Amino acid sequence: MEIQVLPLSEADKKPKFTDETNLVFGRTFTDRMLLIEWKAGTGWGDARIKKYEPFVLEPAALVFHYAQEIFEGLKAYRWEDGSIALFRPEMNARRFNHSADRLCMPEMPEELFLKGIEQLVSLERDWVPGAVGTSLYIRPAMIAVEPVVGVKPSDHYYFFVILSPVGAYYPKGFKPVRIMVEDEYVRAAPGGTGEAKTGGNYASSLKAGLKAKKKGFDQVLWLDGVEKRYVEEVGAMNMFFAYGNKVVTAPIGGTILNGVTRDSVLQLSRSLGFEVEERKIDIHDLMRDIESGKVTEAFGSGTAAVITPVGELCYKDDCLEIGGGGVGALTQKLYDTLTGIQWGKVADTFGWIKKIS
Repeated sequence: MEIQVLPLSEADKKPKFTDETNLVFGRTFTDRMLLIEWKAGTGWGDARIKKYEPFVLEPAALVFHYAQEIFEGLKAYRWEDGSIALFRPEMNARRFNHSADRLCMPEMPEELFLKGIEQLVSLERDWVPGAVGTSLYIRPAMIAVEPVVGVKPSDHYYFFVILSPVGAYYPKGFKPVRIMVEDEYVRAAPGGTGEAKTGGNYASSLKAGLKAKKKGFDQVLWLDGVEKRYVEEVGAMNMFFAYGNKVVTAPIGGTILNGVTRDSVLQLSRSLGFEVEERKIDIHDLMRDIESGKVTEAFGSGTAAVITPVGELCYKDDCLEIGGGGVGALTQKLYDTLTGIQWGKVADTFGWIKKIS
């Protein structure tokens, strides 16, 4: 499918950022966006790159009432030679379609997903910042736009991609966070939508997140939705615990997002000589292992932060420091290596980087 590029006048162009070190995540958007429509009977069509502007949707659009909506998140990086690189975008395409299947939405052909993003980023390459730690955040999404109040899959969808230049995630340094284990609310349950990247999962997490913030914590660690006993994930991150030379994380099983960075951490850990184990982690056993010193490091992984060190974990009234409360050697190595690959400073021996022409 050809993607039409609609003209953009000089008057439609926005003033670009002047201070790359002061970019706020998700607040600034580029001049253009990608829009492709799907309609029952004809499928995908009318692909165009156009001016970034509001949608005009009817109040009865299904997305507003029955939450047929999915999204992805990835980044483009400017290397020192001026070239632009993506990190494992094909995994985002596959996960996007996994989410679409769960919410009874049409799958987006992977080739079109990647082609659209590459063409849009290429056109907007001047918006990719080059300062240390900065990047261009890429947000593909799909929404149901058929105007009908009724519980059913939509007959009309918008697939769109918007871009946002973002600053360094750790402008004040790579520092550990404090995490509260949530034992009242649950994020996902078996058979639900936990492994789909859909907005409802994030909306349902807000109450626990606000409660944690009021108590002085940075993030919430979710437990399973059946027994409230087994560790799952942290907000927008997958969680890892290092037992010396072993890296342990919860298995993918329907309630945990299959993170692109998660998979990269597992592959990279193995290549560094660490044993990797995906298994159910009982919160009571975990707290005992932290207290005894068996757990030497803890960290989260995700697109926004890449790696987030965890210095303290609190469950009920028990707060325990992990690995002396600092950044562990493995955590630092993973962060340095992954960000090094993304910004072209470390050799990509895994074939994860895709250059944009």
